[in-house]
Amino acid sequence: MQIVVCIKQVPDTTKVKINPETNTLMREGVESIINPFDLYAIEEAVRLKEAHGGVVKVVTMGPPQAGSALREAIALGADEAVLVSDRAFAGADTWVTAYTLAAAIRTLGQVDLILCGKQAIDGDTAQVGPSLADQLNIPFVAFVRKVREVADGSMVVERMFEEGYEVVRLPIPGLMTVVKEINEPRLPSLKGKMRAKKAEIFTIDRSALDVEDAFLGLDGSPTRVVKIFSPELKKAGEKWEEDPGEMAAKLVANLRDQKII
Repeated sequence: MQIVVCIKQVPDTTKVKINPETNTLMREGVESIINPFDLYAIEEAVRLKEAHGGVVKVVTMGPPQAGSALREAIALGADEAVLVSDRAFAGADTWVTAYTLAAAIRTLGQVDLILCGKQAIDGDTAQVGPSLADQLNIPFVAFVRKVREVADGSMVVERMFEEGYEVVRLPIPGLMTVVKEINEPRLPSLKGKMRAKKAEIFTIDRSALDVEDAFLGLDGSPTRVVKIFSPELKKAGEKWEEDPGEMAAKLVANLRDQKII
């Protein structure tokens, strides 16, 4: 089974700074980690490889520093790492990110399964996984909490809901996004860390992709962040402790004063 895991390197802090000109995250000087939900995707891919054979390729789109996340993924059991990196890709929204990742994945040859974390903690959109499946024209299942069975040409999985789950058959090739209930990610072994240090990171840039420049990066993104601000703090309310009849009259008078009624 040829498995691709898409991961993202995110800031390891909630105190992020925003570029006032582009309204994008400023990552310089901020420690970065693998998006926590993506760790479950890596673990599930490695478990599937161990049970059914195959190769796990981990892919991320980002600046050169994102290579450290790829090495960590190799230490966790991935076999190969691919960095999709070019200044032309900077500032991409979720649609353009999926468009670019899809083009990169097409260069990897046969792919049976793509795994993604359910969402990234810096954007919380949960859009890239489903959008990637749409770009590649393959079926997908979101919020997978368990892989029940892998048979010829399909997988049986459990899709989580707020009050239960649904059993779904996912044709292969396909894509699924996973939730943290699916497994418990392993810690990297010493052997894995040594292998990660020596691993080659394959880089894919703009010249290697069959894409249109009009659909790349910030300029090609159909959605924009136009304003970022902290919510205005509301003043504390009033608390009345009086006779119910008196409070009712006082409330009506107050609402009239504010021209609400």
